[in-house]
Amino acid sequence: MPMNGLSLRRTKIVATLGPATDREGELEKMIKAGLDVVRINMSHGNPEEHKLRAQQVRELAAKFDHEVGVLVDLQGPKIRIARFAEDKITLQDGDHFALDNNVGKNDGNQREVGLTYKNLPYDVKSGDKLLLDDGRLVFEVIEVVGERVECHVLVGGTLSNNKGINLQGGGLSAAALTDKDKEDIITAAEIGADYLALSFPRSAEDVEYCRSLASKAGLNCSIVSKVERAEAVADDETLDGIILASDVIMIARGDLGVEVGDAQLPALQKKMIKRARQLNRVTITATQMMETMIDNAIPTRAEVFDVANAVMDGSDAVMLSGETATGKSPSLVIATMSRICHEAEKSRTSRESTHRIDESFTAVDETVAMATMYAANHFGVKCIAALTESGNTPLLMSRISSGMPIIAMTPHLDTRRKVTMYRGVYPSSIDYGTLDDSGVQALVLNKIKDFGIAQTGDLVILTRGEVKGTMGGTNRMEIVKIP
Repeated sequence: MPMNGLSLRRTKIVATLGPATDREGELEKMIKAGLDVVRINMSHGNPEEHKLRAQQVRELAAKFDHEVGVLVDLQGPKIRIARFAEDKITLQDGDHFALDNNVGKNDGNQREVGLTYKNLPYDVKSGDKLLLDDGRLVFEVIEVVGERVECHVLVGGTLSNNKGINLQGGGLSAAALTDKDKEDIITAAEIGADYLALSFPRSAEDVEYCRSLASKAGLNCSIVSKVERAEAVADDETLDGIILASDVIMIARGDLGVEVGDAQLPALQKKMIKRARQLNRVTITATQMMETMIDNAIPTRAEVFDVANAVMDGSDAVMLSGETATGKSPSLVIATMSRICHEAEKSRTSRESTHRIDESFTAVDETVAMATMYAANHFGVKCIAALTESGNTPLLMSRISSGMPIIAMTPHLDTRRKVTMYRGVYPSSIDYGTLDDSGVQALVLNKIKDFGIAQTGDLVILTRGEVKGTMGGTNRMEIVKIP
């Protein structure tokens, strides 16, 4: 696809696949509207459906010569109540209610309900606050008797089957990876996922375990940590550990907001984005970004501000969930979000950076990347062309806030798909294996002209390694005039 107009939007859009995207022609419209990465949610559907959707995405991306990344999102532990005999009940403030392992899975009633999460009675104590259905109902634990948790209803409402449970402040002992997740990692390997998202990690060890399972399955992909537990943000050391163990951090504001309180979310979002960028990691801001567009043709003004603020905070990507998975018009949502991102990127805060300005660099490729961005932001060049094997140099460049397009030119398909998540980075296929230095330069400059972002007489920056085909070998920066 030509690199002009909204296709040069820097912030990437992740869209969840589902029944709505299965409609005839919808995926094609989504790609044309500006889709960068698809999310396959393993909480719904079956492996055959997931594989088919991924295959359709790959085929359409190839048809339009437009790389689209694939993110497989693991379900994680199901911390939920069981079911009611009559599907739902209504609780009033002040009612007494119990969560009990010994109640049948379909036998919930006005007084009690069973649990799919059997460890709950062992994780809670008197005085704890339990938040059900994303915090719509609030219970206070009175006492725990055996496998029965006796509660006082602080905030009542309608409670229906299989609703989630959060412990205010965190502390539930459920492991981040379930048996289902381990099976789904094998499916992700069969799909050839570019990104694998881990739900509910509490520590760097959880992330490392997920990476080891992916590697064992033959999946060499980037690991996304969904920050959604209070324990993950309890202190800077834990958060830094999770960020450093990951390739990408997803700010999953649903469960996180329930556990830490909604009022803390804005500051936490800004903190996590800033810290991840400092540590050269990628960020996704997610949850309810344009949720009213599941049913409506336009977003609320609050949603517009939410997306724009995520862009100005420095998010690499913004994510859509139900808006595209089950919404009326997934492609319209993507087009709308694209326009909002594009406008927000014009703000001064989105183009200025003090990233690592007071720090020393420890690697040659990082030094070249930082020098390139400084030159690009203070000299009249049109774009940066980074010849790359692994995608690491464009990643390092993209940590600097800038309006400068970074073209990641690589012969490797997996690298082109990986950089679809990086802010301001655009993948391009190139085959320079048999060319000498001057031949490589000529090929790169012709490609830039074909993209339509620079023309004869314009200056561009080219970065590359002295030895082609070497990972982490970028050691040259050249300022070149297009002949």
